[in-house]
Amino acid sequence: MYRLSYSEIMEDAPDLGREREREAFDRALGLLRTAEAQGAGAGAERNSAVGSIQELWNVLISDLLDPENGLPEGLRADLVAIGLWNMREAGEVLSAPERSLSALIEVNTSIRDGLR
Repeated sequence: MYRLSYSEIMEDAPDLGREREREAFDRALGLLRTAEAQGAGAGAERNSAVGSIQELWNVLISDLLDPENGLPEGLRADLVAIGLWNMREAGEVLSAPERSLSALIEVNTSIRDGLR
């Protein structure tokens, strides 16, 4: 089975790529919101939700660091910084179950909304 790289998808159909990015953010945000609503009882769901945002940012950061990425260098650097913040915040909420997911939800909602 042939698997397209992220950069190939973005080259061939940038609108489709952005739509897929929005969908990925929507899925991760849905999981975060559900876990946040469940509060302290979320346990495994909370960990899974935080893991989903970490996985998403791993993919995005990897692409942003690729020299073939077509975004302006300054924008790429800013997005990498946001991604690294997400990774740090995700680690913090995983180590402190009482910590709110609201910061992760707010920042990633803003990023998702910027993809329109």
